[in-house]
Amino acid sequence: MAIKGLLFRTKKNIEEENSIGNIASMQSTGVNQPQFEKDELFYKIKHKIHNRLVEELNLKALETLDAAEIRPEISNIIEHFLREENALLNEEETNSLIDEILDELKGLGPIEPFLKDPTISDILCNAYNNIYIERFGVLEKTRARFLNDAHLMNIIDRIVSRVGRRIDESTPMVDARLADGSRVNAIIPPLAIDGPILSIRRFAVNPLTMEDLIKYQTLTPEIANFLAGCVQARLNILISGGTGAGKTTLLNVLSAHIPNRERIVTIEDAAELQLQQEHVVRMETRPPNIEGTGTITQRDLLRNSLRMRPDRILIGEVRGSEAFDMLQAMNTGHEGSLTTIHSNSPRDSLTRLESMILMTGINLPEKAMRFMVTSALDVIVQVSRLADGTRKITTISEVTGMEGDVITLQEIFTFDKKGLDKDGRVLGDFKASGIRPKFTEKLELAGFELPKDFFTSVRYYG
Repeated sequence: MAIKGLLFRTKKNIEEENSIGNIASMQSTGVNQPQFEKDELFYKIKHKIHNRLVEELNLKALETLDAAEIRPEISNIIEHFLREENALLNEEETNSLIDEILDELKGLGPIEPFLKDPTISDILCNAYNNIYIERFGVLEKTRARFLNDAHLMNIIDRIVSRVGRRIDESTPMVDARLADGSRVNAIIPPLAIDGPILSIRRFAVNPLTMEDLIKYQTLTPEIANFLAGCVQARLNILISGGTGAGKTTLLNVLSAHIPNRERIVTIEDAAELQLQQEHVVRMETRPPNIEGTGTITQRDLLRNSLRMRPDRILIGEVRGSEAFDMLQAMNTGHEGSLTTIHSNSPRDSLTRLESMILMTGINLPEKAMRFMVTSALDVIVQVSRLADGTRKITTISEVTGMEGDVITLQEIFTFDKKGLDKDGRVLGDFKASGIRPKFTEKLELAGFELPKDFFTSVRYYG
């Protein structure tokens, strides 16, 4: 084993040791301490143990071992240390201390348990001692905390360095990802006034499937089959929605219906998509280096992807000038491409696309821009996070063409809200608009058979 022997007490930090001993002696005399003081004792002990382990252990060898292998050795070291400090912790507190020390050595410290909980979708560290999580669409404050700002900074550095990125005063913002594909954003002083801020958007270890979305009532089986047919028929699909609405999740689910024989190229700022096909090429942008050069944008990657013989191009999210090249690709033989965009409605998403085209600096006439959009896009799927925290597909619209200078849309399916039940959950049904989309023939040619009354306006799904 790489870990041997017990730690030895030194004379450094005597004052801090004495303060810990005083708190421990107050506990041993039966003084009823407030929870805050108990927490401070716990975190001081944990911090001291962690520092001593970092100083004395062979950290390179430690990286090759898993938590199960080093836990017995760490347990012995911690128990010895607690006896040295005369700190009385019960069995539950000692086990918790061991778990947290292992998380510090092998994981992301206090937030590591949240990463192991599949019900948690977001981890939000507003400050070192102010951590929230989102579970089932509802935010809740946790009792977890870091020791101080420096402790949180160390965890942020650990995350970003693993994906070859950096964060410091010259680059105080960074987007990164965890090994499981979870999205990470960090911002530090001087931009963050109250200390480092860390936001993690969790991704399921096992990617969600269409069956999962049906179970969560994000959509119905009929609409799920319809969207699967749109993907197989190589329609260009834009997924629109607000923050946390489930755009990337839906993109990932829809991509599962791309045939295995096709070559897929994915382009993302931070790699998040979890495609199940074998023939997938994944690309990720690169931020500027310390000299401020070497930036590789989504637009650069998209241009390069056109030389890679892609059958499908998937862009995690369009947010800039790459929108122009994306629309051109959709218009020049790369049908069946999918992407997402931040927007509150299908109509707003078209306006955003026009704004992104203008970001290229190309002075296109307004009508030419809109004609490019209508020629490229076939379907816009709007997803929303409702008041009760649930995610729903609220609208599926077809881009039908232009009337004069205006892009025309027609709704195919909508989610009709009925109100709230006694528990505050949103009630409603999915219904068809009664309009048969113009791309129905493409669906039929792809072997997707539709019932004759599939788009009947009186038909509800739900």
